Amino acid sequence: MSTQNRRPLFSSSTTSSLAKRHAPSSENVGKVMAAPPHLAKKRAPLSNLTNQKNASHSALRKSLPASTLVPCTTKITQTKKKFPARTTNSAISGNKMPTSSNAKSTSVVFPKATSFPQRDESASTAAALPCSMDPSPIKSDRMSVSLDETMSTCDSFKSHEIEYIDNSDVSALDSIDRKTFSNLNISDNTEAPVNVCSRDILVDLERDGKFVNIDDNYLDPQLCAPYACDIYKHLRASEAKKRPSTDFMERIQKDINSNMRAISVDWLVEVAEEYMLLPDTLYLTVNYIDRYLSGNVMCRQKLQLLGVACMMIAAKYEEICAPQVEEYCYITDNTYFKEEVLQMESAVLNYLKFEMTAPTIKCFLRQFIRAAQGRNEVASLQLEFLTNYIAELSLLEYAMLCYAPSLIAASSIFLAKLILFPSKKPWNSTLQHYTLYKASDLRNCVKDLHRLCYNSHSSSLPAIREKYSQHKYKYVAKKSCPPSIPQELFQS
Repeated sequence: MSTQNRRPLFSSSTTSSLAKRHAPSSENVGKVMAAPPHLAKKRAPLSNLTNQKNASHSALRKSLPASTLVPCTTKITQTKKKFPARTTNSAISGNKMPTSSNAKSTSVVFPKATSFPQRDESASTAAALPCSMDPSPIKSDRMSVSLDETMSTCDSFKSHEIEYIDNSDVSALDSIDRKTFSNLNISDNTEAPVNVCSRDILVDLERDGKFVNIDDNYLDPQLCAPYACDIYKHLRASEAKKRPSTDFMERIQKDINSNMRAISVDWLVEVAEEYMLLPDTLYLTVNYIDRYLSGNVMCRQKLQLLGVACMMIAAKYEEICAPQVEEYCYITDNTYFKEEVLQMESAVLNYLKFEMTAPTIKCFLRQFIRAAQGRNEVASLQLEFLTNYIAELSLLEYAMLCYAPSLIAASSIFLAKLILFPSKKPWNSTLQHYTLYKASDLRNCVKDLHRLCYNSHSSSLPAIREKYSQHKYKYVAKKSCPPSIPQELFQS
């Protein structure tokens, strides 16, 4: 146990000054006896506890009437019953002590103490060990116990609510702690936080009937464990409201087609990589483009202008340091003036009614990838990068707009696990629980993603493939994709 316990923390200068005062020497004893009288009147202690057992103390004790002598341990017990002990040292008590409002948190200290003989807790207070310390001449109204009157000379100790106790008698303190915590019904065992997340569907769990709980990490605030369930339920409910039309090319657009859209998105992937933008910025950019094209006729000469304007809006929404409008003009080889970019930005914002928040594939991938890896498994960067690669390939394909973002995210997980772990079943109860999709629900989307991934090496739009062929993405674009997917994998 530490020789000097302190309730709150003091500065180093205060600690060193206390250590000097508490040093067991005759000089300190003299200070106790020679304390100025005005200091004693300022804060009269309940009991003057010291750690020196010198002859001068014995002589002073003998000179006082016997009626004024009270056993030290009895005074400590009586004082601490009124003011429960509070300490941060686990060697005294393993429990967290309740906070008292009667004492200043910045002025309570345990002085350096020598060991006392152990007391029998069952013994009465009359049989307590007599104290060889100086008795206090006056009882304090504040129930404070002082080590010596020289403590009042410290500038840090301005409060009259200071309480000093001698903690060398461990058994006495432990007894008080146990009684206090017993009365307050405080348990030594801390209960683990329970995940209160509940789902609206019942999931048929495989094998042992259990799934991995990935929402139980309450130490990381970025995971939002208490709210994760509600957040993703809200995203699932709102993704249908912010989705673009699935047939705007045939119904609205006359001058552009799906190939021009794919070329524009492929170029935006290069821009995002050049300016090191977040993946969320890219997904939001494509979402804004498709939503604007769902209700506005666009000529092919303005399609690139629409792309940079939507990327500028998405970057302002997601990035900490978004590129300036002049940089967007520069990357278009000054094809458009600054005023044209700003006008297109205004047109997009007004059409979308400034509803910039939209659930994208990337929003769901964060949760689904954690569910795929499991809590007890080592995080696989290859699984994460390969899933992102497959999901970004879906941005190029106009036909993929018929699938919800959450469905594409779940299908990307399915296909990525199939490529990396062909001998294992890609879908399990944990993924089914958190994605709310059965394996049979993913069949059509997985097949379309498989077609994109299998044909990506011969595609004329290489931006995404070259991006994920780099070392920082573990070369996942170079992974061989199986020519077909067994149909039995889609059986629930």
